Amino acid sequence: MANLWGGRFEKEMDEIVEEFNASITFDKRLYDCDIQGSIAHITMLSEQGIVSKEEKNKIIVALNKIKEEIEMGKIQFSLNDEDIHMAIEKLLIGRLGDIGKKLHTARSRNDQVAVDTRLYIKKEITNILDNLKLMEEVLLLKAEKYYNQIMIGFTHMQHAQPVTIGFHLMAYFQMFRRDIERFQQSYERTDYNPLGSCALAGTTIPIDRHRTAELLGFKNVTENAMDSVSDRDYILDFMNAASIAMMHISRLAEEFVYWNSQEFSYISIDDSFCTGSSIMPQKKNPDMAELLRGKVGRVYGNLIQLLTVMKGTPLAYNKDFQEDKEGLFDTIDTLKKSLLIFAKMIDKTEFNVENIKKQLNKGFLNATDIAEHFVKMNIPFREAHELVGKMVKYCEINKKDFNNLTDEELREIDTRLSLDYLPDLSMEGCVKGRVSYGGTAPSEVLRQIKSGKHWLQKM
Repeated sequence: MANLWGGRFEKEMDEIVEEFNASITFDKRLYDCDIQGSIAHITMLSEQGIVSKEEKNKIIVALNKIKEEIEMGKIQFSLNDEDIHMAIEKLLIGRLGDIGKKLHTARSRNDQVAVDTRLYIKKEITNILDNLKLMEEVLLLKAEKYYNQIMIGFTHMQHAQPVTIGFHLMAYFQMFRRDIERFQQSYERTDYNPLGSCALAGTTIPIDRHRTAELLGFKNVTENAMDSVSDRDYILDFMNAASIAMMHISRLAEEFVYWNSQEFSYISIDDSFCTGSSIMPQKKNPDMAELLRGKVGRVYGNLIQLLTVMKGTPLAYNKDFQEDKEGLFDTIDTLKKSLLIFAKMIDKTEFNVENIKKQLNKGFLNATDIAEHFVKMNIPFREAHELVGKMVKYCEINKKDFNNLTDEELREIDTRLSLDYLPDLSMEGCVKGRVSYGGTAPSEVLRQIKSGKHWLQKM
């Protein structure tokens, strides 16, 4: 069958142009959404008296049959089909003749591709939210297991203050919580029906776009036909949310990589998420964490690519917009797999608590606690900060720790200091005292976990 748009053309497309123009190789995954949109469209046309009920029924039966055959692998697409929208319409016309030609009444591929993509993104956001919820559930379980186990908190990759493992993991819980909220917001902005906008200016045919929206499960219709067919903000919204989520994955993956090193030995990653070396028999490489860290680059690239495509496109529809699909599909696939794999890997990773304890006496982790203790004794914070700084310097020069300073040494540092003037310097004491809202005290970590569980259960 000739191209459905070929009426004014006298020549066939050049072979290489046909290949360059076609999107069927990648947009065929929209077949389900395309058929869903077509069924809603023909139903509305019938209700409006534009096609007969008999014609509608024949078209719906044929569309469902085409969907079944696609899913069974009985239909093979070719470059001549151009895209999934034309491919399905060609199949329909081939089976129904003139009746099939009525399906495209009061619509264009411009609004058709827009509705297909919106339906597809809505479905995939639901899948991504499921994977994000799984990630959150795993983080909550692991945080609860280690809620009171102490580890080192870093700033600038330097030992900073003692925290608990559960507290550290709950920081990532909050990151992924924001990701969930971003995807929910993305869903809300995607949830508008563009079908019936036609090429760019609407139609003279008496359609009911609100009815189509109802049939397709959209909350409302898009307001302006020209914007409807040229808008890709909802894809950019989605890609932005995906990029931030991948960044969060990458940050935790980076920590897994160095926590897994011999220098740290903070964690033991299950063998099923590691690989060996082709030459060094002893190696156990954290390849999944490294891949998760690396995958963020392609998702960022997809976002930047589409932003670049959109920046110079005048209203209304332009063929450039075909470049929105491959990056979108790749982003969806990458994010879904990354979340699922990482959630499973976290679940099967354990913290080496005894190894971590060996590192807690390095870096003067309790220095801030001493300064805050001095503040409670009515010493201005900046003065307290200076006093503790002098203590640190003395210890560094004399290769000592706070815990083994004598009264004489403290008075040498400052005449006001004595052992009686110091607080509980144990790591447990430092952590337990940080009960400010959002702090690392075990009691506060348990509150955060309880709050997180409550929020997740309401979703």
